Amino acid sequence: MVSAKSIPHVAFLAFPFGTHASPLFSLARALAADDPSTAFTFFNSARSNSSLLQSLPSGLPPNLRTFDVPDNVPEGAWLPPEEVRLFLEVTPENFLETMAAAEREFGRVTCVVGDAFFWFAGDVAAERGASWVALWTGGPCSLAAHLYTDLLRDTFGVEDQALARANDLLDIIPGLQSLRVGDLPEGVVFGNIKSAFADLLHQMGQKLPHATCVVINTPDGLNPELDLDFQAKFKKCLNVGPLSHLFPQPLDPEKHGCLAWLDTQIEASVVYISFGTVIMPSSQDLIEMAAGLEASGVPFLWSLKDMARKHLPEGFLDRVAGRGLVVPWAPQTQVLGHLAVGAFLTHCGWNSILESISSGVPLICRPFFGDQCLNAKTVSCVWKIGVAFESRAIEKEDMVRVLNVVLKTEEGKKMREKADKLKTTALQATKPGGNSIKNFDTLVKMIVGNHGS
Repeated sequence: MVSAKSIPHVAFLAFPFGTHASPLFSLARALAADDPSTAFTFFNSARSNSSLLQSLPSGLPPNLRTFDVPDNVPEGAWLPPEEVRLFLEVTPENFLETMAAAEREFGRVTCVVGDAFFWFAGDVAAERGASWVALWTGGPCSLAAHLYTDLLRDTFGVEDQALARANDLLDIIPGLQSLRVGDLPEGVVFGNIKSAFADLLHQMGQKLPHATCVVINTPDGLNPELDLDFQAKFKKCLNVGPLSHLFPQPLDPEKHGCLAWLDTQIEASVVYISFGTVIMPSSQDLIEMAAGLEASGVPFLWSLKDMARKHLPEGFLDRVAGRGLVVPWAPQTQVLGHLAVGAFLTHCGWNSILESISSGVPLICRPFFGDQCLNAKTVSCVWKIGVAFESRAIEKEDMVRVLNVVLKTEEGKKMREKADKLKTTALQATKPGGNSIKNFDTLVKMIVGNHGS
């Protein structure tokens, strides 16, 4: 690791939950490889760092060092909201103490690159005369919701008042005119708007316009009206997505025969089902999904954690043998890129949506929390490249309906055609000369070539 204290020092502050840390880590590795004369430090929880490092067979660039920050989360089983609450109780002090140790070794930080959630990164940067770059890893619609939180609260009220207007359109916000108040993430106008996490995001919306640059994990052109609004709102806004294509990971080893099984299936006939690494559907949802899959006759590949398999109906796996494959883990990007996959049943996390768009695969949306409802409505109502369940709870009949619509009807064919057009937009951005490539080059110059600005 470079140790001279006169060289530039770029610090990355990661939010260690869900898939937030991974794109920031990809960005850190890409920048470190691009500029070996700069010191890069990556601050994250020990558990998240360990997970990120395990996925790297070739290790880190020599000028990038990871640092573990205390997360305040005891060992044992915790629900994700509880983990976040405990983490925020010791933040930002945990970052500041660990950064101080890193600065004694590598010199003063000259640029702070943080998960956009961490609005305090602006204060950290200002105290050092450094620049502040914020990375937004979620969907652009939810970013707009957080930027306009005060306007939304003034217009629609909060809590019960806002819930009474759940079906009102968000036509006061550029780019959200087709979405409703009820689609907003909890903590904006309803839910616990006074929680530590809601306060974090509220302050983020107020502080981000002061950042040197806001980087968004979305290609130009998916939401043109939001692109224009962000360009007006921020000092500098760079769309560099999809990061998963801009910085592709080494292909994961195929452990469960997913790709070989897909090779035996008809083109665009299979529904792939996955709810990501964090979300666990209820036992009733699992039962109804399984019943719907069985009744539909649709081939399926289901990535389902081992602990959830016990909730599947008795005899289900035997009855669908050959037509369905249930595995504890699947190589998602490779699965979505397979010609046999015709639909993706997902929780609508932004990374999953981008991966589906980049493969031209229509989506079936079952959102759970956070920005997932806004993402799902964008998929079904704005882009019209998928469908959503009619209620939050999955029912057998609705499962059969959505599978039929996407995989067996003319409407589903039109969704696939529209998804293919968005695929072209996403992939062109990450090809040589594409906007995401150009914006990344601009970001490199900003971070390593204009320190302390």
